[in-house]
Amino acid sequence: MSAPEGAKQDKSEPSWFLQYINRSYLAKWAIVGILIGLVAGFGATAFYYAIELVSNTILGGLTGFFPPNPAGEPLAHLSIASPRYYLIPLSTIIGGLLAGLLIYRFAPEAEGHGTDAAIDAFHNKNGEIRKRVPIVKTIASAFTIGTGGSAGREGPTAQIAAGFGSIVGGLFKLPARDRRIAVAAGIGAGIGSIFKSPFGGAILAGEILYSGADFEAEALIPAFIATPIGYVIFGSFTGFTPIFGTTTSYTFTDPRTLVVYALLGVLCAGFGRLYTFSFYGLKRQFDRIRIPRYFKPMIGAGIAGTVAVFFPEVTGLGYGFVQLLISNNNNFSTITTNYFTLSSILTVLLLIIFLKIFATSVTVGSGGSGGVFAPALVIGGFAGAFMWELSKMFAPNLFPTAAPLVIIGMIALFGGVGRVPIAVILMVTEMTGSLALVAPAMVAVVISYFLVGPKYTIYHNQVPSRADSPAHRGEYNIPVMSTIKVSEAMETDPVTLAPGDSADKAFTLMTEKKFRGIPITAENKQVVGIVSINDILRVPSDQLKVTKLESIMTKNVITVFPDETLLDALGKFTTGGVGRLPVIDSQSKQLVGILTMTDLYSTYRNHIQA
Repeated sequence: MSAPEGAKQDKSEPSWFLQYINRSYLAKWAIVGILIGLVAGFGATAFYYAIELVSNTILGGLTGFFPPNPAGEPLAHLSIASPRYYLIPLSTIIGGLLAGLLIYRFAPEAEGHGTDAAIDAFHNKNGEIRKRVPIVKTIASAFTIGTGGSAGREGPTAQIAAGFGSIVGGLFKLPARDRRIAVAAGIGAGIGSIFKSPFGGAILAGEILYSGADFEAEALIPAFIATPIGYVIFGSFTGFTPIFGTTTSYTFTDPRTLVVYALLGVLCAGFGRLYTFSFYGLKRQFDRIRIPRYFKPMIGAGIAGTVAVFFPEVTGLGYGFVQLLISNNNNFSTITTNYFTLSSILTVLLLIIFLKIFATSVTVGSGGSGGVFAPALVIGGFAGAFMWELSKMFAPNLFPTAAPLVIIGMIALFGGVGRVPIAVILMVTEMTGSLALVAPAMVAVVISYFLVGPKYTIYHNQVPSRADSPAHRGEYNIPVMSTIKVSEAMETDPVTLAPGDSADKAFTLMTEKKFRGIPITAENKQVVGIVSINDILRVPSDQLKVTKLESIMTKNVITVFPDETLLDALGKFTTGGVGRLPVIDSQSKQLVGILTMTDLYSTYRNHIQA
């Protein structure tokens, strides 16, 4: 039968290089990790400057409003004295339309937040991501974020690096299991690069795949190779200063503050649940709208832009506004607009939290392209500022500055909704240049993590544990061998000998074929015995030619049927102490194959790596 039209059959032997890559663990992951790191670094850099170009050209050019940058990035253009905020919806509509046209024309899977798509590729698609996806994701996300849409740049960067990990896996002919690990390493390298957080990014590679307390440890080695390389490349272009700078010193000296940090964890859990509920609720509403899909991101971005007319703090990444909370902690008026003044700064902060959640939900939930990590950090940062204002009312001297609460608010909120408590503690401490707040961060994150719960994860393609992942099918609940039949693993054309053949003939055949045992069959192909190399070696060398196999063979042969499972066969191997099992037809009792321990292991390995 000919192959289907368009199918490619590559029957050539793999090159020595590919054989070496697939044979050596160190060489494989060193080379794959380096390549993923290079793409993560240069991809993050190109994406960063693409966003800046779009922002300066469209958002800034139309409105005169340039969102501030955090301390670790170059200064943004100064906004004009009276920005034309009323034109922000026009900017976001342009970005939403361009993103929608690109996504739904070339790569529909590039919609939404790219990290979730990469997680889906790990669990459900054998680590396969189409080659065009990273390119489409980069351009579409630059238009979405750069024009003022409320989204983050970490998801697209993760999908860029994860997509390349998938490509490398295909080029090197890696098995599905290794392609999945390459994708996971790409997620960590992409996020670690764009956030200048190599250590946290590497840990994130193994943690972000699961909504429960589980971890993909196999991703750590390639991630620890890839993330520093990506970080060095991105930092070489944009600077190595942590995103939120190192100018402020944070200390933890008063155990009483742990009560406030614990309450902040509860507050962030509530906002985290609202974030996930709003995001997927509005996404379902957009899915129900019966219009061409490429118009939906335009509508969502237009709604977000309308919110930004009154609260421009919800535009883009929002890191610059979090920086204002950290650096200007005694003057939150710098984060309010000039259109109206509200009586209470608490009301302003609370409104910004709700509106950032809403703006992100309509921007990305409508099908726009961007991440949900950065908005979560912004929401958490404003929650920390809100808690600081509350604490001043009851204990004015407990927190001299807002910065510690803002930072831990970021950690606690995303640690809960992203289900990555360990990685996010490391990442935010790297992003702020301080490890002094680890103890209070642990209190807030653990509380937020457990109160949010796996049901409210922002990444719906996460699974609770490895046992629930199709990538680890059968490894934890049903033994893989119990799902594989002997007929799938056996050799179907076994070499046999007759009872009257000499021991010398058997020895010569075993030496040439490197067999350790051969079934002995009668004329009707029924098995009457089996002879092993040990049986032959017990015969004196001068007697080999005259010794018949029927006199030295094992006559009580342990056999197996084709429809038995490998688990059944393994039991016979171990209890019988044999290395090969003749496979006989259950009706005719004739020999139809032979199963060795090597055949069993190879078939098992292929199944768990598929």
